[in-house]
Amino acid sequence: MVLILVFLAALVIVGRLTYIMIFKGEYYSSRADELHERERSVKAPRGRIYDRNGNIIADNKAVCSISVIHSQIENEDQVISILTKYLDKSDEEIRKKVEKVSSREIIASNVDRETGRKIEMAEVAGIKVDEDYKRNYPYDSLASKAIGFTGGDNQGILGMEVTYDSVLTGTNGSINAVTDAKGIELAEYAESRIEAVPGKDLVTTLDINIQKYITQAAYKVLEEKKANRVCAISINPQNGEIYAMVDVPEYDLNNPFELVEGYSDTLNDEDVQESVAPAMSQMDKLNNMWRNYNISDTYEPGSTAKIITLTAALENKAVDSSSSFYCPGYKIVEDRRIRCHKTTGHGSETLEQALMNSCNPAFMEIGERTGVDGLYTYYRKLGFFEECGIDLPGEAHSIMHKKENVGPVELATMSFGQSFQITPIQFVAAVSAVVNGGHSVPPHIGQKVIDPESGTESILEFGGNDQVITADTSAQMRKMLEAVVAEGSGINGSIEGYRIGGKTATSEKLPRGTGRYISSFIGFAPADKPVILTLLLIDEPEGTYYGGTIAAPVVRDIYLNILPYLGIDKDSNAY
Repeated sequence: MVLILVFLAALVIVGRLTYIMIFKGEYYSSRADELHERERSVKAPRGRIYDRNGNIIADNKAVCSISVIHSQIENEDQVISILTKYLDKSDEEIRKKVEKVSSREIIASNVDRETGRKIEMAEVAGIKVDEDYKRNYPYDSLASKAIGFTGGDNQGILGMEVTYDSVLTGTNGSINAVTDAKGIELAEYAESRIEAVPGKDLVTTLDINIQKYITQAAYKVLEEKKANRVCAISINPQNGEIYAMVDVPEYDLNNPFELVEGYSDTLNDEDVQESVAPAMSQMDKLNNMWRNYNISDTYEPGSTAKIITLTAALENKAVDSSSSFYCPGYKIVEDRRIRCHKTTGHGSETLEQALMNSCNPAFMEIGERTGVDGLYTYYRKLGFFEECGIDLPGEAHSIMHKKENVGPVELATMSFGQSFQITPIQFVAAVSAVVNGGHSVPPHIGQKVIDPESGTESILEFGGNDQVITADTSAQMRKMLEAVVAEGSGINGSIEGYRIGGKTATSEKLPRGTGRYISSFIGFAPADKPVILTLLLIDEPEGTYYGGTIAAPVVRDIYLNILPYLGIDKDSNAY
């Protein structure tokens, strides 16, 4: 019986050995080889980012990563001495990693190539110097809120860098070395190498020259008016391509964790006085500095929203070119006396004059004639109830009344741009549709993706192009908005010989009565067929705060440079 059991056991063992040697031999041989291989990653260069004219706005700088392999170290003190000599790290920090028993310890990343070569030339056993790449931004802070930056691992963190991370990220390679059982590399075996595959390049719609013009103008008014920030978006209203996105103060993309002047040390809530606002942590300050107000914050548009009110009224046939109004300087709505900015009143006005004068009582009347349903239909068509879907992270939601909660007072104030909030990018998209012939355009910053190895190009698609208002209404709005700049409240935005349309706004921030305002101007050119539209916001300017006085002239100065640059000629038919 015992012999039978022994025989059966031997048979099982022989069978198992036969299975392992014949059927699984290749598998276990491969696993054995792997036990004697050490792999070091070779980082793939990230795809470049270009502006529309081929200027590189995000590039790669060749650097090194320094590591130690414990099993190969012959003299720990020598390793520590060399690394301490060339790296900006303490003896204690380096010693801790050198003495750690592990297959590989990374000592430092993003080390400049010259320093890496010096360490390599020391030829100290146990130290490895590998090629690496660090993101580099040639224009430093220019367009920082739009471009964004990457982390130490070259992964996108903010802006385009994170939206297009999967496109820009390449495939890492590796260096493989054969070692003995103790982890010592065997000299008779050469290192094998798998080359990294670079990421794809991104071509954007940004124009560095336009970005520069607007940034310079924004910083000038920021300093002159001691404002919190100045924001601007410049877009082609025909197709939604963004030429520039500015939010100053900007930050240095090559040093994104270095705080710049101009950002508050307190967290201000609209219902909290600054004197008792909680102090900001370092991370709060950084997040505030990185925040792109153009897409991540909402604001009351004020009188620029009269563009939308009037568009809705024309579409609903609530008014036409023959409509007239009377402004005594105020309008009574239920128990409220809502005044006009001209307290003595505008008197009798035509529809065009009501827009030129930016008359609140006239627009409350226009809103009343249009009705809540009529107004909300076009708020929805023009995108106020949904995100634009712009290809940048962090887009905020608008803040709108539920339609059933809109009473006479809410309707009146909404008609001239109060009691609801939208993002600047939403407003730019809406006005683009109003002036471009009536079709929706999705604002976007990406244009195409290029494979640097094959040269293959892939055009990015963003949809849109739905007819949301009639071409006739669009034409009427362009004509009246041109009159606003030529003869009305936007006259400080006019340029002799150019046809420019636009609208000013001065919106008081919440809570009312604190004396804090956002001054703005939205202007487009040429007025008959616009190819550029720019929204400029000045947040909490000191002193004079009227949009027509301080915001319109800034856009005028910008257009003095941009219109000739875009090849837009003067027009003899201009006002």
